[in-house]
Amino acid sequence: MATGEEEFRRKLLGTFAAEAEERLEAITSGILELEKAADAARRAAVVESVFREAHSLKGAARAVGSADVEAVCQSLEGIFAALKREGIAAPAGSYDLLHSAVDALRRRLSPAAETTAGPEGTDLGTLLQRLESLSAALYSRAPEESPLYPAGEQAAPFPSPAPDTVRLPAARLESLLLKAEELLGSKLAAAQRAADLAEIRAALAGWKKEWTGLKARLPASDGAAAESVERADRACAALDAAMASIARAADQDHRQLGRQVDALLAEMKWLLMLPFSSVLRVFPRLVRDLSRERGKEAELAIEGGEIEIDRRILQEIKDPLIHLVRNSIDHGIEKPQERRRKKKPPAGMIRIAIAQKNGDKAEIVVADDGAGIDLGKVKAAALRLGAVSAEEADRLSDREILPLIFHSGLSTSPVITDLSGRGIGLAIVREKVEKVGGAVFVETTPGGGTTFRLVLPLALATFHGVLVRTGDHLFIVPLSAVERTVRIAPQSIRTAENRETIRLNGSVLPLVRLRDVLLLPRGRAAADSGAPVPALVLGAAERRIAFAVDEVVSEQEVLVKSLGRQLARVRNVAGAAVLGSGRVVPVINVADLMQSAARTSAAAPPAPPPVGRGDVEAKSVLVVEDSITARVLIKNILESAGYRVATAVDGIDAYTQLRAGRFDVVVSDVDMPRMNGFDLTAKIRADRSLSELPVVLVTALESREDRERGIEVGASAYLVKSSFDHSNLLETIARLV
Repeated sequence: MATGEEEFRRKLLGTFAAEAEERLEAITSGILELEKAADAARRAAVVESVFREAHSLKGAARAVGSADVEAVCQSLEGIFAALKREGIAAPAGSYDLLHSAVDALRRRLSPAAETTAGPEGTDLGTLLQRLESLSAALYSRAPEESPLYPAGEQAAPFPSPAPDTVRLPAARLESLLLKAEELLGSKLAAAQRAADLAEIRAALAGWKKEWTGLKARLPASDGAAAESVERADRACAALDAAMASIARAADQDHRQLGRQVDALLAEMKWLLMLPFSSVLRVFPRLVRDLSRERGKEAELAIEGGEIEIDRRILQEIKDPLIHLVRNSIDHGIEKPQERRRKKKPPAGMIRIAIAQKNGDKAEIVVADDGAGIDLGKVKAAALRLGAVSAEEADRLSDREILPLIFHSGLSTSPVITDLSGRGIGLAIVREKVEKVGGAVFVETTPGGGTTFRLVLPLALATFHGVLVRTGDHLFIVPLSAVERTVRIAPQSIRTAENRETIRLNGSVLPLVRLRDVLLLPRGRAAADSGAPVPALVLGAAERRIAFAVDEVVSEQEVLVKSLGRQLARVRNVAGAAVLGSGRVVPVINVADLMQSAARTSAAAPPAPPPVGRGDVEAKSVLVVEDSITARVLIKNILESAGYRVATAVDGIDAYTQLRAGRFDVVVSDVDMPRMNGFDLTAKIRADRSLSELPVVLVTALESREDRERGIEVGASAYLVKSSFDHSNLLETIARLV
């Protein structure tokens, strides 16, 4: 086996050497042409060509493990990337260095290259330092500041790395970006203040109109009244002028702050962009090794690796891509003899293609030319798993069956291997893609292969959402999932099999009430008055559902904040956003909402009567939580169910309120400053006046020891946040009170 591996590597290195020589010739020719090129357009074309040659040579060097060649190519790529970006010509003194770098590469590729010696007796480290200095100088656009070459060599007008370049950990850049993103809240608040002032001015204008009418009814003979009216008029005019000045200043401040924040965020996001190729390095070796393990032959083609995307998205998407490629090898690509029988080449083809779409999105295509997905097996597996009933399965079209492959636990493989068969891979793919605000689609042709399309944002953080109201509650729905907003005439709503539907553009769509899906208390429906019903048509994973709301308030830019690890699994909620008014609003997880809507539509259970309505006195709950986001979320959940809710920021604050007021139940976090949830519970149980008060601990601490400690100190219930579901919380409280 070792001999075979050595033979393979020898052939691979031979192929690499031949490719490298061709690319070095092209790079040399390009550098020579750049020295003579005077036309800016031609120079730009040559720079692009040399950049691509250096980039391709770098990738080939990485594939064969030639770190030195890869490092030099990386530096060359940086230089030509700088020339592309800055749109300038390389200074005359830099061409000798570029030719020296090419010579060094040729020496590295020579079979006799055993030392680290570079051109003109310099070592590789010195060469790389000089190349990096040139790259830094080009980016700084200050070629006259300091010499590039060491003492005794020809002077070149470029600065050395120290004061002009800084190396920073990526984590620090991410921290800076998060701080910059916080400024969006100030931008939104400034917009809200400007809008508030505009409303006050409008109210003042209305009052002035009424005042004019009152003046006309005053007796003209009353001199004292006339004098008072004149003073009031002067005061009103002064107030109006002051308000107008303040409103103009507020609007100007808002616009200026908005421009500055937008520019800062754009620059910070650019710092975190990386080429997609940075996560694709492992894939050639992955395809080669896995296909050999399975007795198959497969080739990998990668396109568009130069497209840049937020490194945080790249980190999240790497594992889903690996899952898809592994699935292509294990389930898609046939063995050579079977492919020959099907008149296919013995080696299967797997293609990863990245393309930019609509300016702010990237589409990743992972395709194979294998056997395709057997929809009959998918339907049978879904039935075994209970994902669909027999009646539903009979009604499903092929297009509706295909998305079932993303259902957790569903697998068409008869055996479980170390590679696949457990039915969780594609569920992870969808979860990861949707986590970063993307969507995944699949197409398949029996015998012709399968294609997965992942549509991702190029950057995280801010996005546009639709603010909607249902009852007294506001929610943000990501705009990317909203196909359209509609107003539905009540008479056009039809009921079929106890499900409401509407017809839109020739298609019949299910209609669900957002309040029912989110288990909010029922109020008077808009349809009761005969008024049109506002609704959002949402689309995810080839499913479309109309969600009726009470009001579509506005579309606006928002900054989404994560709920943190403690509340990562709250159903239907992806995060929270702070409006310009300061109000915290939940951001809808569209994928969860669609699944919840399907369950709600299928079961259509009657809504439970809310606690505290009618003749029943509302129960009082004290929520103890140090995280403001978690505190507001739990408060909203409980108030939606009809409870009266007070909040405390830690155990000491909670105990103070318990001694001063009356509560029916305490819902507390555990890990808090000053006094944690365990100590608070113990203190409640030791207090004679509070000892019978129910205490529900909602915590991220899920070890057996933590659970046992919660019971020991007297907790009435212990809910783990990692599996937190608001219905579990409501059921627990209802049982205790």
